[in-house]
Amino acid sequence: QVQLVESGGGLVQAGDSLRLSCAASGSIFSKYPMGWFRQAPGKEREFVVAISWNGGTTYYADSVKGRFTISRDSAKNAVYLQMNSLKPEDTAVYYCAAALSWERIATREGGPVDYWGKGTLVSVSS
Repeated sequence: QVQLVESGGGLVQAGDSLRLSCAASGSIFSKYPMGWFRQAPGKEREFVVAISWNGGTTYYADSVKGRFTISRDSAKNAVYLQMNSLKPEDTAVYYCAAALSWERIATREGGPVDYWGKGTLVSVSS
């Protein structure tokens, strides 16, 4: 069974940091590009960042570039999102994702991602 489970969300103040984690259920994810999407209240789900299967390539949305950092540990079947200098605009449900190819996840509009987590809520107050 394939499953992605996020954790680490919470309520923080502007300027604070959070680290999100995504645990994958199987070693198959070690060869999959992975990433994070988010959905803010009243908005559609949007792309945040993607990372290649070996961690050598990353692609960030302009809105988070310089503040968020994605990383992965293939041996642990895990991917992380370090979020610094959080803003109220970052408030959203954050979803971990995996895809069978780079083109299916690393797009601003959000490609046809193959696997989704259920999400973890990040709420940033002023």
